[in-house]
Amino acid sequence: MSKAVAVIGAGTIGASWAAIFLAQGNDVRASDPSPQGEAFARRFIANAWPTLETLGWVVPGASQDRFSFHTSPTEACEGVSFVQESGPEREDIKIETFKEIDAATAPDVVIASSSSGLLISRVTVKCTHPERCVIGHPFNPPHLIPLVEVVAGEKTSQAAVDKAMEFYRSIGKHPIHIKKEVKGHVANRLQAALWREAVSLVADGVCSVADADAAIAYGPGLRWALMGPHLTFHLAGGEGGMTHFMNHLTPALQTWMDDMRNPRVLDYKQLIIDGVTEEAGNRSIADLQKWRDRKLIDILKVSSAP
Repeated sequence: MSKAVAVIGAGTIGASWAAIFLAQGNDVRASDPSPQGEAFARRFIANAWPTLETLGWVVPGASQDRFSFHTSPTEACEGVSFVQESGPEREDIKIETFKEIDAATAPDVVIASSSSGLLISRVTVKCTHPERCVIGHPFNPPHLIPLVEVVAGEKTSQAAVDKAMEFYRSIGKHPIHIKKEVKGHVANRLQAALWREAVSLVADGVCSVADADAAIAYGPGLRWALMGPHLTFHLAGGEGGMTHFMNHLTPALQTWMDDMRNPRVLDYKQLIIDGVTEEAGNRSIADLQKWRDRKLIDILKVSSAP
């Protein structure tokens, strides 16, 4: 069943959200303060549309013509049944944006923030109805990556969480319910932990930036495209599964963990920048994005994605 969805903040993340919302047969009402906001969003959607068609994610009746752009969040939120906020990752800006959205929508309309690390309890301090507000954090690019992290705040109702989970499922996403507010939620904290160790290995001269990336992309990353670390290690335990893994393999793994240190990533800023520059070579950001998206499409075609 189609809905009218507001996208507040139509930059890279918001425009990507708009593309999948439209492809799944919804009307999208967007707003962004940038003078180039509308042109950027329409261009992004147009570029994403063939990919969504290739994946079979454009439902009958869906159309880019069901996108409209408005001068303010208040106008964009008129008559919508769901709001996806994707503004700058600054708490002060989001607090004011949520205050405006809260005043412009009916109390039963769920307001979700795409924030990658902020706490919804803080973002909603000026809202009259914080009980309908959640984090709805996607992974970039949202129109392709299925994961959405749904996080409740201190005052968020279970009904709002349920509605958000149901909505994201309805557009083919794979929402997960994060049961406790923590900075960075879950997926970004897992990413950060892995990157911290990668930086440590590069800083200690164990490997280059490119080889650290290759160690993931051509090794565990291939398995992680299908299952997470727990199920991966369950299989590593053979017929005995996780029980065998815990009893016989984890003691050695624990010694590796004990040997890891906790570097301050910014202390090695230039080392990492230089390493990534060398790894990227003459490939521009646009070149790398196009390559990534082509590979993502291949993976999604054979995975359990929507």
